Amino acid sequence: MRRGPRVTYAPHRDGRPDPGEVVWAWVPYEEDASQGKDRPVLLVAADRAHVYGLMLTSQDHDRDAAQEARAGRHWMDVGSGGWDREQRPSEVRLDRLLRLDPSAVRREGAALDRPRFDAVVAAARQFHALG
Repeated sequence: MRRGPRVTYAPHRDGRPDPGEVVWAWVPYEEDASQGKDRPVLLVAADRAHVYGLMLTSQDHDRDAAQEARAGRHWMDVGSGGWDREQRPSEVRLDRLLRLDPSAVRREGAALDRPRFDAVVAAARQFHALG
């Protein structure tokens, strides 16, 4: 089995994107990579050239979880945090691992606490070979 990026938890409020932080970056749409939107992303890993993350949304997918799962999309509640000015509850998409150039990250939003980070990573490992 191919080994994926190595997971670390190392948030530092230093202006650089670090695993454990929720950052803002442009995320391409799956159906058309030439289009996308700026959205929060939970960084879970990094290597020499990239950071890896899972996108967040404030949309509630609990109501349509079965439909989302049939479409191959799996979500997990992570609560609210400083990444959302309105402090709305967020969900993280577990099945889509994003590889981002660190220069594409626009700003740090907040750090996810370690217990929530660990729970997200454990759930995401169902879908990704994370180191």
